[in-house]
Amino acid sequence: MNVYKTVAAQIVDILKREAINRVFSVPGESFLDLMDEIYLEEAVDFVSCRHEGGASFMAEAYGKLTGRPGVVMATRGVGGSNLSIGVHTAHQDSTPMVVFLGQVDRKFRGREGFQEIELDRMFSHVAKWTYELTDPDRANEMISRAFRVAQSGRPGPVVVSLPADILEEESIYHPQPPYTPSRPAPNQEEIRKALYLLKQSKRPLIIAGGGVLRSKAEKELLAFVQSSNIPIIASFRRHDIFPNNHRLYAGHTGLGTFPEILNTMRQADTVLAIGTRLSEITTQSYSIFQENMTLIHIDIDPDTLGKIYSPQVGIVADASQALTALLENGIKPNQEWEKWAIERRQVYNKATAITEHPNSETVDIAQIIQSLQELLLDDAVITNDAGNFAAWLHNYYSFNEPKTYAGPTSGAMGYGLPAGIAAKMVFPEKTVVSLSGDGGFMMTVQELETAVRHKVPIIAVVFNNNMYGTIRMHQEKVFPHHVIGTSLNEINFSKLAEAMGVYGQRINHHRSFKGALQKAIQHEGPALIEVMCDPENISVLSNLSDIHKSNK
Repeated sequence: MNVYKTVAAQIVDILKREAINRVFSVPGESFLDLMDEIYLEEAVDFVSCRHEGGASFMAEAYGKLTGRPGVVMATRGVGGSNLSIGVHTAHQDSTPMVVFLGQVDRKFRGREGFQEIELDRMFSHVAKWTYELTDPDRANEMISRAFRVAQSGRPGPVVVSLPADILEEESIYHPQPPYTPSRPAPNQEEIRKALYLLKQSKRPLIIAGGGVLRSKAEKELLAFVQSSNIPIIASFRRHDIFPNNHRLYAGHTGLGTFPEILNTMRQADTVLAIGTRLSEITTQSYSIFQENMTLIHIDIDPDTLGKIYSPQVGIVADASQALTALLENGIKPNQEWEKWAIERRQVYNKATAITEHPNSETVDIAQIIQSLQELLLDDAVITNDAGNFAAWLHNYYSFNEPKTYAGPTSGAMGYGLPAGIAAKMVFPEKTVVSLSGDGGFMMTVQELETAVRHKVPIIAVVFNNNMYGTIRMHQEKVFPHHVIGTSLNEINFSKLAEAMGVYGQRINHHRSFKGALQKAIQHEGPALIEVMCDPENISVLSNLSDIHKSNK
């Protein structure tokens, strides 16, 4: 017997099938039928946000932390344009995401109707696949395909445009099984070649990235690193891929990474890159590797291999499958590797040691990070915005458990708070702290009200120096003293938070932070701690005075 369902009802049934328990959105009249079906379905929660950009960041963080597609919905061209920042973030971070965008009625298409944009064309460059659904008989097929494409191979965002008039139409619906991502295994000959090259090396190094996280291969990575005794570095903003307190962890490569840690990459004679596309930031503007360095590159996406560096061995495989194969074939460490690993760990420990300046009258952000380390449990989740402040987190905080970090490799401002809200929804039993600068925080500050309305007890930490600090740093380096556009007025974020029903605190010295954090943890609702920072302390590697002196 044929079962007929509206297109909207089919979409919600597929959401249930794919174990999607919440969608993020700013409501719109072009997809009211879809919203109503969600209203009728208890298994799917509709998270109404204050801006589509915030909604898309929440969906991206949801996908990053769960491995299931984050789902975001918005209306027509205006909503789609606003949420495009989250789509770009999902694209660069290889995060599974499905975007449903309301569109004008089919009979109005091509007439520049109200809020009309060619949405499939608009998103074609930053999405894995885009599609406009025009035939209700193909709804089940194409929506199912959207979830398959978002999760297969290198995950990423998929955008589906839904003309408003199609959502209420009925068609035959045959339920399908949920999509299970394939896990391609490596060729055994390639594994043997990779192990042979490793055995010839004197200073091997592993660089692991998001492919390991997507494959949920953290345990396999830990087992291989321990069995081989090869030091490991995490790629840009993938800190929680490997326990940072492990003796073989040698650091993280990203923005503001200490030169001593980058030297580990420069000195390596063989690099085993697993699940990383060796991006501009990870490779320090594609400059970090020596010409005579041997590269073994493992990634699930064949287009990634050789895109930046030509590997001596390139293996198309799921990270978990590849690491299991490496473990099964076995590799014996030697004394030279042991010496190399000990040396690079000592370099890491020395570079990241925190020392307090007792007479400091201004906030030392390193001390803030140390307080977070002392008060938070190992399973606490940290999210962060883009900005120079993040380098203190990256260099000084030790991530020792999987799924405890979410940051944008796309470098998107405004990410930290919405990502933190989504993280707390995913892990309600864990403490979640978002870190932001004042510039980035202001871009999505309205989502504090979302946290209050949905009763999400996020802790937001805002580092306020009244400027776009990262851009000011580059501005002063390239055009000394020609300050334009980067100075900001002072905003009392603690008072702003209180106006939205959030518990707010403002501190002027790092010695006050621990007490403020304890109060925030004990508070039952959302809380904000505003940290007033000296603009002089512009980055973890230099201050403004140093930059001015170097330009003389």
